[in-house]
Amino acid sequence: MLTFKVSVAITVLNEAGHLPRLLESLAVQTRQPDEVIICDGGSTDQTLEVLAAWQASGRLPMSVLLQPGNISQGRNVAIAKATGEIIAVTDAGVRLSPQWLEKLTAPFADERVYAVAGFFVPDPQSVFETAMGATVLPELREIKAARFLPSSRSVAFRKKVWAAVGGYPEWLDYCEDLIFDLRIYKKYGPFIFAPDALVYFRPRSSLRDFFIQYYRYARGDGKADLWRMRHAIRYLTYLVAVPIIGLAGATVHPAWLALYLLALPGMFWPGWRRLCRIGKELGTAHKLQAALWVPIIRITGDVAKMIGYPVGVWWRLRHRANIPNWREI
Repeated sequence: MLTFKVSVAITVLNEAGHLPRLLESLAVQTRQPDEVIICDGGSTDQTLEVLAAWQASGRLPMSVLLQPGNISQGRNVAIAKATGEIIAVTDAGVRLSPQWLEKLTAPFADERVYAVAGFFVPDPQSVFETAMGATVLPELREIKAARFLPSSRSVAFRKKVWAAVGGYPEWLDYCEDLIFDLRIYKKYGPFIFAPDALVYFRPRSSLRDFFIQYYRYARGDGKADLWRMRHAIRYLTYLVAVPIIGLAGATVHPAWLALYLLALPGMFWPGWRRLCRIGKELGTAHKLQAALWVPIIRITGDVAKMIGYPVGVWWRLRHRANIPNWREI
């Protein structure tokens, strides 16, 4: 049986409220990490005090690094410091299932495995968060394993793979894990999918926070020149198709408005379908409330993306001389 050293790399920034549940879930893993490298990006809350207390407890073989900067810089610093052959990456705002690290790293017993994708599921604490999880997070049954690109909430790879693809892109503040995944995919092929390597992720708790999150995601898409067609379809839908149908309904014949009835439910059906499962413990009134939140969340996310994407494109145009071609390995 092959044995290998596993390092867990985590970046944090003002996560004092979330760190205890992450570290507690890491301390009770069925496969314990050989080391935990945590890089703080310049926290101004009690994050460093929480980390110091955990270090003093001795429950985890933990090292803390200080590196002001973005999440890519923090991850690269932590991984560079790690001594393990296998690097597992997660984020501060999650809770790990007890077998997360065991399931995530088991495939590396095969030396032909270069990278493994874990999975994450919503961990809602309110009706709104339940609706948020249903609207934006895919279910396992929706995943095509051969094409799945993991979030860095739950991913592992050989350290030499990280080095070969140039690490996380430090010029990018959001969507950095997607670029990293795409470079691995291009060089080494699909990730091995480990759906039982579960991370529980709490969705955004307010519409404002969600808007900011998706604005930043779309801005990252624009900076990295990602998903042109997806964004084009979104603009055509909201800025061309929706107004034209409304105008035709008002000036030609009201029957044109029936197109809304045919098209709009298709936008919201995935969220309602997921809600039937993840919200099954809700009472009837709360289920209805969550169902009403789904279209509001979906439209808010689309608007945030339509605003954020051109901001990112403009940034890319202004900085194009300094942006590496990440599609080249």
